Amino acid sequence: MQDRFSRVFTLLLLAGLAACSKSPAPAAPPKTAAVGVFKVEPGVQTISTELPGRTSPRLVAEIRPQVSGIVLKRLFEEGATVKAGQVLYEIDPATYRAAVTSAEASVAKAAATLGSARTVAERDAELVKIDAISQQQRDNSAAALKQAQADLEVARAALQTARINLERTRITSPIAGRISVSTVTPGALVTANQEAALTTVLQLDPLYVDIVQSSTELLRLKRELANGTLQPRGASEAPVKVVLEDGTPYPHAGTLKFSGVSVNPSTGAVTLRGEVPNPDGLLMPGMYVRAMLETGVASQAMLVPQQGITRTPSGDASAWVVGPGNKVEARKLTVDRAIGNRWQVTSGLKAGDLVIVEGLQRTRVGGTVQPTQVATAAVAASAPAVLEASAASTPGR
Repeated sequence: MQDRFSRVFTLLLLAGLAACSKSPAPAAPPKTAAVGVFKVEPGVQTISTELPGRTSPRLVAEIRPQVSGIVLKRLFEEGATVKAGQVLYEIDPATYRAAVTSAEASVAKAAATLGSARTVAERDAELVKIDAISQQQRDNSAAALKQAQADLEVARAALQTARINLERTRITSPIAGRISVSTVTPGALVTANQEAALTTVLQLDPLYVDIVQSSTELLRLKRELANGTLQPRGASEAPVKVVLEDGTPYPHAGTLKFSGVSVNPSTGAVTLRGEVPNPDGLLMPGMYVRAMLETGVASQAMLVPQQGITRTPSGDASAWVVGPGNKVEARKLTVDRAIGNRWQVTSGLKAGDLVIVEGLQRTRVGGTVQPTQVATAAVAASAPAVLEASAASTPGR
């Protein structure tokens, strides 16, 4: 029994020594992280600025009476389209017709008086030659003729005024456009040149879009145009695209017609004016819109997907780039503006750089990676949708 235990103990001891004599297994080599990269390639890019704006009618006509009287008829449908010269209201013309008749009689009377004065003056001109009358009498008859001629002109002017007043009893629209509600009804008494308008006619096609741009952004734009960073598009005819309040793009593009010449001291902004077609009447005066204004063309723009740009703790823009030997490098960047779903980079990158846009969490600065170029379409699909962005949304530079 004792020998059996000794043999078992000896076997266990030998097994333990054999196990201790084995060397530890070597550690597995670290895996190389696979990342998606975007190759930076400068190209021509149209620079657009998104600015707030409000629509306003191209022409506004406030309809007021030019003569006093009782409104007999309203000859339009509220909200309808009216033509230039269309009759809108009719004021009782009775007193004005009587005034025309009276003025016509005054003209006839003045014409008769003129005829008589002319006869006397011609006769006296002959009699004074034979000394049948005095020179004084001849002068008096000549003066009476001139007086009669002046009286006739006065009577004719009064007749013309009476006819104008009679014509003004039919109130017409000076412009074509959409007419608003009427503030009076038939039977109302109106007075000439009263303060309250009877109605308003608005010309809505085309429509103006008044755009507000900060003076700081305007100075920046002029500086970029001056140093050649941007090429001008021709500001007088720069295209304007409109985005409605609900984010829907407006189907008709307009043009920039006016650029402000002064800065509003209370807001520090300059007003620009664009003209936009409105054939369907979708736009109404006073609507808030976003205007996309093409301000220039960058011939060597470097655009990087937004997901490839990160922020340092100090707030600076940075990107991780695959450098020589597939080593990850951190680059400090200067970004200018957002264009679609990309940032325009002005410094920190060069053509051909590979910016990591996928797999950042799987690597670190100085690590070795296996880069795979990501298709542009895939980058766009994974980025947040952005219509256009102005410099106001530019991250800190």
